[in-house]
This record gives sequence, C-alpha cells and structure tokens, in this order.
Amino acid sequence: MAGEDADIIDLYERHALGFDQLRGRTLFEKPWLDRFRALMPARGHVLDLGCGSAEPIAGHLIRDGFRLTGVDSSKTLIGLARERFPGVAWYEADMRQFYIPTKFDGIIAWHSFFHLNPDDQREMFRRFAVMTAPGGALMFTSGHFEGVAMGEFGGEPLYHASLSGRDYAELLGKNRFELVGHQAQDPQCGGATVWLARRRNA
Repeated sequence: MAGEDADIIDLYERHALGFDQLRGRTLFEKPWLDRFRALMPARGHVLDLGCGSAEPIAGHLIRDGFRLTGVDSSKTLIGLARERFPGVAWYEADMRQFYIPTKFDGIIAWHSFFHLNPDDQREMFRRFAVMTAPGGALMFTSGHFEGVAMGEFGGEPLYHASLSGRDYAELLGKNRFELVGHQAQDPQCGGATVWLARRRNA
C-alpha cells in the first residue's frame, strides 16, 4: 500500500488483542448472513477475507457446518483463529494477493474490504470473480459515501475508502455478478452498508 492506507496491516497487528476483545459477539450481522447462506449449498465452502480472530462471523459459519477458509493479514489474529478452530484452513495473507486454485461457494469481506484504497477495491472484483464458483455468493460491506473517511482505533488514524454506489454496481455487473441485496447504513445491522450478489452461471 501507499499513502494514508499504507499502515493498515501494521495497525491491526499492533492492536490485534485489543481488537479481538472489543469485537462484539452478539452477531447483529445474522440477518445478512442468513441471506448469504441461502445462496449457497449446505456445507458449502466459504472464503472469509479479513476474518480476524474468527469471531463472530467465521465461527458462526463453521458451527453451522460450512467449510471455511479464512484470510487475514494479522499474524496475531490468525493465530487466535487457529487456536479456536484448529481444523480450519487459516492463511496469514493480504487479500489483494491471496489465491488458491479453489472455486468458493461464497466469499465474504465484512468490514475489511473498505480498508483498501479505491484502485485496490476495483481490482478486487476481478479476484472475486476468479475465486467464486458459478452461482456462488459474494457479500461485502462498503463505506456509505464515495471518498476517504479516516476513523480511529487504538488512538491511531484508521483509513477507510469507498467508491460510489454506481461504481460498485457496475463492477459487480462487469465481473458477472448479479446484485441480490443492498442496504445503505442498515439500522438493523449496526449501520453497515451491505452488498450481496450472486455469480452468474454463464
């Protein structure tokens, strides 16, 4: 990374234990996770990009019988995930570079994808398409408005960026995804802006 987003990986590693402690376990995301699950076969294979320490989202999917592959750039967070779910494939990797020759039934990037700069976000849609099986699901959260928004974590600035809603919709279409659901600042989901799509079969 370069610019304001350059320190994201190091920041999450520096504050990994604090992040794990603060990350809520109430699973307010469940309504969207249920919609995501409904697009996949039972016991399907899910790729969680930015899985953190596996709780609550990855753990919820694992306990529901899904096969899961988790990716996170933080060595500490991936270590916690391995301790909690030792039989799962966990990768310490940058989502922008991660690849294994597998077609996933679903890909989720919840509150992780929006830490990438706009150019990297655009490029990720090609990677999503390569790694998603025909008919597979894609769910991610974005910022609420186009542009850069600086947050704060652990007393340090935390970079977020978003494309426009039109850009996301166009990128999905160009990469053979059909938009299934979208909600900006969903009040029932912690104010998250959520995108849910399905890979076209042909």
